[in-house]
Amino acid sequence: MKYDIIIIGSGPGGYVTAIRASQLGFKVAVVERENLGGICLNWGCIPTKALLKSAQVYDYLKHVDEYGLKAEAIDKDFEAVIKRSRNVAEGMSKGVQFLMKKNKIDVINGFGKIKTGKKVAVTDAEGNTTDYEANHIIIATGARSRELPNLPQDGEKVIGYRQAMTLPKQPKKMIVVGSGAIGVEFAHFYNAMGTEVTIVEFMPNVVPLEDVDVSKQFARSLKKAGIKVMTNSSVESVDTSGEGVKAVVKTKKGEEILEADILLSAVGIKSNIENIGLEDVGIVTDRDKILVNDFYQTNIPGYYAIGDVVPGPALAHVASAEGITCVEKIAGLTTEKIDYGNIPGCTYATPEIASVGLTEAKAKEQGYDLKIGKFPFSASGKAKAAGTPDGFVKVIFDAKYGEWLGCHMIGAGVTDMIAEAVVARKLETTGHEILKSIHPHPTMSEAVMEAVADAYDEVIHL
Repeated sequence: MKYDIIIIGSGPGGYVTAIRASQLGFKVAVVERENLGGICLNWGCIPTKALLKSAQVYDYLKHVDEYGLKAEAIDKDFEAVIKRSRNVAEGMSKGVQFLMKKNKIDVINGFGKIKTGKKVAVTDAEGNTTDYEANHIIIATGARSRELPNLPQDGEKVIGYRQAMTLPKQPKKMIVVGSGAIGVEFAHFYNAMGTEVTIVEFMPNVVPLEDVDVSKQFARSLKKAGIKVMTNSSVESVDTSGEGVKAVVKTKKGEEILEADILLSAVGIKSNIENIGLEDVGIVTDRDKILVNDFYQTNIPGYYAIGDVVPGPALAHVASAEGITCVEKIAGLTTEKIDYGNIPGCTYATPEIASVGLTEAKAKEQGYDLKIGKFPFSASGKAKAAGTPDGFVKVIFDAKYGEWLGCHMIGAGVTDMIAEAVVARKLETTGHEILKSIHPHPTMSEAVMEAVADAYDEVIHL
């Protein structure tokens, strides 16, 4: 059977690409070896947010007296929390199935491997292989939890994010290695549920990709929540021969042995590019990534790649944008390349973190003369009324031209607020224009305007 476009992988890169391609009039098929929606929908973005919501509700209930309310016998059901998360993921996966049918996209179940001549060999669960042909083949096979040689995952005591979402019982103690988004989100969830959590981070700061002010504020929030944080530290080895895990941690002061029931390895991801035929077709890779041009074409005409398998931020919304850009280019539309300097990043712990653009350190490295403003949520009427005064909004402008170089937020609901900065930067909005855009009161978003006002020495509420 021949198609216009075959997409290998149905994550937020693959299924979005398929729908946009169908809208453009292409005959489309998606190859998926597991569940529609990929890792993000089934084992990542969506079910983790369901877990975190349960943790948030539980935390509210434990502090209900702070809101002038009373509640007794507050408790949790860990298994029910996990079950709710899985039900949310399953419902979303069924939603993608509906979208495939609605857009007349064929779903081919099995493991896809590209071949020369613009073909894809799909091997089903029974081991039967069928060849499919297309004018264009898009690789969107995503990534998985990366394993370090000294932290081999056994799926029971040393686990990755997939096992962390479906543990049969709640551990009393957990070690989380890595303080990126995955690590701190799970650390927050398990700590909120009552697990004793220790984070081990190799870099000097937690959430090390964020602006240093955000990292420091988040470290204080972790400590306040009762999570132990070890920075400038690394797990050298693990012993799983006993009932739990013993981890040898190297610190600046020497080695320390940590004991826990479970160790979660959250040290990054590994692209799924093995055994999918890249070498057979002659597609060039470098450092675990498929090399592509600005519109995601590989070095072999007719073969493309998007999402976690190509260089760039490994984020769901990036994969979706890349896929749409790719098929619109194939369709001959006038398409601009993605601006990777304006990609928002979000971490959904408590407090939330959201950022876009340059950090203060990066902006200084690039030689900008800066105007920097910061507005704490402790001065926000909405935040105080909601009982969420921790955090701030920080904005960074080029002093010469007023260009909005970066925006960094930490606090309740900031992952929903960061889009203002993304759109403003896309439109080349200046600080003056943000100041003259009336923000509603009382809202958390007022903090953006106030932070800009602070940068230009016009702040009112500080």
